[in-house]
Amino acid sequence: MKTAFLYATKYGCVEQCGKIIAEKLNGVMDFYNLKANNNVDLTQYDRVILGGSIYVGKIQKEVTEFSLNNLKTLKNKKLGLFICCLMEGEEAETQLRNAYPETLLEHAAAKEYLGGQAVFNKMNFFHRFILKKVAKTDKDVYNLSNINIERFVNALN
Repeated sequence: MKTAFLYATKYGCVEQCGKIIAEKLNGVMDFYNLKANNNVDLTQYDRVILGGSIYVGKIQKEVTEFSLNNLKTLKNKKLGLFICCLMEGEEAETQLRNAYPETLLEHAAAKEYLGGQAVFNKMNFFHRFILKKVAKTDKDVYNLSNINIERFVNALN
C-alpha cells in the first residue's frame, strides 16, 4: 500500500513522528511538507496521513487549508489524522477535534495525538514565553507517546 504523509512542522516534531510511523507502517511512504508544496496529487496513493503541531491552540494553516481544499479526495482514501502537542488526555483530544473538519474525523481510520516536544534553543522568543507560562517549565520537553504511535499505525496497517 502506498502512503502520502502530508505535514507541516515548526520545529521538526511532526516530521520526526512521520519517520517513526514510516518504520512501522506496511508499504511505501512519501513525505510532503505542506509549507513547501501544498499541491500534491493524491490519486497515486491508497492511504493518506495528515499531521501538524499545535501552537497557541491551533494547527498550522497549511494543514487546515489542505484538509478543507481536499475534503472529497481525502474521504475516498484510508485516512490517518494526527497532531503533536504537549497536552495530554482530554485537552489533547479537544485539540485534535479542533484541528480537523468533523467529516474527516468521522471518516479517519486512525486519529491520535502523538505527544510532543519542545526544544528551547530551537524556539522563537514568543513560543518560549508561552511554553514557560503554560507548561511552567524552562527545560526541554521530549514527550512522544509510543503507545499512541503504535495505536495509530495499527489502525492504518
